[in-house]
Amino acid sequence: MAKDMKATEALDLWRGAIVETVRRDGPDLSARQMAIMLTIYLTPPPHTVRGLSGLLNVSKPAVTRALDRLGQLGYVRRKPDEADRRSILVQRTVKGSVYLTEFGEIIAALARGETPPDPKNLETNFSSKRVSETEASYSDMSGEKASLAL
Repeated sequence: MAKDMKATEALDLWRGAIVETVRRDGPDLSARQMAIMLTIYLTPPPHTVRGLSGLLNVSKPAVTRALDRLGQLGYVRRKPDEADRRSILVQRTVKGSVYLTEFGEIIAALARGETPPDPKNLETNFSSKRVSETEASYSDMSGEKASLAL
């Protein structure tokens, strides 16, 4: 990617990526949900509501609401911390990894000046293959399958 990208070019790249995701048959994530997803998947675990709240400077209830939605979508899951039963760990899932990998590939294609993969084919052709590859190749620190395949 060009290191001397202008603000308008960066915004147009982001717009292109958002437009591509809106064209899919998938859910639209809010900026807060996306920030939480990216933090969970791109920074080393463990992740907790308290930790995410502090890192992102967002209230714990706001993080909890975002995690509720991400959990409904199957992009993250919560599990009690065995070491501290008062704490809940937020874990990655294969479905969340696939979502972010595809999103990243859309951004990368646009940055290279290429046309992103056809949104009509993503869910049927690309996602199922990506889930299989991700399940076969990656696992998070707890030994459960799910890590970003970037």
